[in-house]
Amino acid sequence: MFLPRLLFFSLFLLTFLASNAQSRFRVSIVNKNQEAVPFATVSISSLADTTRKTTRVADSSGRVTLQLREGRYRLNVKAVNYKELVREISITSSQPDVTLELQPSASDLATVTVTARKPLMRQEDDKTIVDPEPIVLGSTNAYEVMERIPGLFSDQDGNFYLNSTSPSAIWINGREQRMSAADVATLLKSLPPNSIQSIEIIRSPSARYDASGGDGIVNVILKKNVKLGMTGSVNAGLSQGRYGNQFAGFNINNNDGKLTTYVNANVTARNSFEELQTDRFIGKDSRLSQFSYTKYPGGSAYLGFGMAYQFNPKWELAADTRISHNLNRSNNSNTSVISQLPSENITSSNTAEVTNDGQNNNFSQGFNLKYKIDSLGSEWTTDLNYNYARYTNDQLLVNSNVFPSASKTLAVGDFGNHSHFFTVQTNLVKKLKSKMTIETGLKTSNVWFNNSTRYFFVNGGTQIPDNVRTNAYLYDEHIHAAYAQASKPLGGFILKGGLRVENTNMNGRQTIPTDTSFSIRRTDAFPYVYLSRNLMKIMGYELRGFLIYRRTISRPSYSLLNPAIRIIDPFLFETGNPSLRPQFTNNYEVNISVDERPVFAVGYNDTRDIFSQVVYQADSNQNIAYRTYDNLGTNKETYFRMVGAVPGKIVFIVAGLQYNHNFYNGQYEGDPLSFRRGTITVFTYQNFRLRPTTNLSINGFYRWKGQQQFYELGNFGNLNINLSQQLLEKKLTLTVGVTDLFYTNWNTFTIQQGSLRAEGYRKNDTRRFTLNLRYNFGIRKKEEKKGMMEVPEEG
Repeated sequence: MFLPRLLFFSLFLLTFLASNAQSRFRVSIVNKNQEAVPFATVSISSLADTTRKTTRVADSSGRVTLQLREGRYRLNVKAVNYKELVREISITSSQPDVTLELQPSASDLATVTVTARKPLMRQEDDKTIVDPEPIVLGSTNAYEVMERIPGLFSDQDGNFYLNSTSPSAIWINGREQRMSAADVATLLKSLPPNSIQSIEIIRSPSARYDASGGDGIVNVILKKNVKLGMTGSVNAGLSQGRYGNQFAGFNINNNDGKLTTYVNANVTARNSFEELQTDRFIGKDSRLSQFSYTKYPGGSAYLGFGMAYQFNPKWELAADTRISHNLNRSNNSNTSVISQLPSENITSSNTAEVTNDGQNNNFSQGFNLKYKIDSLGSEWTTDLNYNYARYTNDQLLVNSNVFPSASKTLAVGDFGNHSHFFTVQTNLVKKLKSKMTIETGLKTSNVWFNNSTRYFFVNGGTQIPDNVRTNAYLYDEHIHAAYAQASKPLGGFILKGGLRVENTNMNGRQTIPTDTSFSIRRTDAFPYVYLSRNLMKIMGYELRGFLIYRRTISRPSYSLLNPAIRIIDPFLFETGNPSLRPQFTNNYEVNISVDERPVFAVGYNDTRDIFSQVVYQADSNQNIAYRTYDNLGTNKETYFRMVGAVPGKIVFIVAGLQYNHNFYNGQYEGDPLSFRRGTITVFTYQNFRLRPTTNLSINGFYRWKGQQQFYELGNFGNLNINLSQQLLEKKLTLTVGVTDLFYTNWNTFTIQQGSLRAEGYRKNDTRRFTLNLRYNFGIRKKEEKKGMMEVPEEG
């Protein structure tokens, strides 16, 4: 434990020794009402040496942070609908932050064009912001957009990963989604691809964010509050693999003085398949061979709308509503054969047909009240959000024994659950003239979950209750939190430190088949430390180093705690574990960014009481296995990530490498567990401008020695290609493409833990040919000089 920490801090210290002192200087861009002007272009050049020129794009809050030596400089600021501003300033070590006020332009809005750079990924404070626009084309929903972001990986169960092999938390509009990974994936698949404004990748969240999520947070920001008049788009598309998907949608944003409104909608029809082959060894002399084929027809409808009203320059109220309806059906056919080894004589043969007919409805309502305290960026925000989700499913199971004797059994089941999720949080950010920023806030999160599962055997048209698999479960969760943190430049460094305290109250009660309950009451502290400093300049690009420590908690969700049994096939079922304990992780990371783009990171995760998906053999019958979750001990993970870019007006390339090494140490089925696995992943995004209106983009990844919990995966990856052509004065974009071109995004797997030994492969309908049409109306953007990791504009 001591050696990794020593190595960790020594590496960062040695890196800092190569640095040269510069001052941190922040520019805030506002209008005459003291409102932030987002995404203004700020150029600064030295009066002593005019070749020393730096250009930045302000963030969404109108701020730009620069690292400059002392001296005289000329600032040039450009923004849409505002007059160009030029000002000369002096930079000293005690120079306070500067606020620049832009005056409105008298130009007619209809003749205005936006001039701005388009960064694919940029670093803003302690988060990476991704502009999804370059990768929206060729995607049929928001889930597919996220799959194509360089460095963000997904598995076949709907989880997304950043640093480690533990899933990341998925947020929408800054709000945690307290749902299972499958439910979040369903929600994302109902969102239109062009409804995303940006995606925030927060690898090491500060004390302001929830302490849950050991692998960071992926925050999907939906389009709203656009203040450029009327803008929007209409799009439709399809993708064809073995089965076809189709979608159509629109989004409209309008600003009329103080009132901003928006609406987006999408309908999707989808279908796919999963093919699963498994050989599970039973005892020493038998093998269960299973081949399963599942078809997933379904569809969804989504509607989102909202408004923001500015009462005066200080106060603003926003409301956001999202409604989705999803049909989740599946038809599964499973053939199971038990053979005697080594003779291969068949001792049993079985065929099962499982049909699920499910519906998922989701409603979310949010309100946000913002008070702007001063022109330095101080503000007070209060956020309320309510989410209701309801899921129902009818299941039909037909089990046919073929050998040694023919027989057939029929069972039916219906299960459903509904959940209420309500959060209230308030945050205060106070920026002082001494360059110190103080943040504090309170939050309460509350979940109420109810599940009911009923199974029946069918005999001659009569339904006989299955008292073993019938289940009723109640769960509620209440998490109350408070935090405080502060940041300040100190001698060329930027230091941010904070502490978050969370009080956890979890209650679960199974009422059928037996009355059992559990309860968790605990209060935990989660420190956070962030240290940053400019290192040096290489070829005109600024290198900045970051050192981060944080402690996190991963609480089991209600879907993992629910003990209800769900039949997969006659030899496999899944159930939750109400005895799961939370897991805690200490994370240490060093990373370096170049010109505000993340390029290098090395980190270490130390996790206690880790819970993971496991497969056990049933005590009653060794032929039957069940999937559940269990606390297994500790996991020590070391990871390394490197990202590079070749920027250019015609050719743009981002490529990266990530390595994860995991060491699990604990118990499995009561026996000692020791498991090591190292995984290598490479990923890339490339853009080639063939003509002024024609773009070719390529993105993909490949993974060696992959891992999913205790499953050791074979090598797999995918390659996606899209060709887009702009027509009708760049208002209409036609995109054709293919995902998983070489059909390599499927994997073999093996697992050998305790008494369980199995191997096989898993395939999905991943190779698809796509066609996408999008018509934009409103103001178009115009390209400017590109920097590192910036994608050429498409119109």
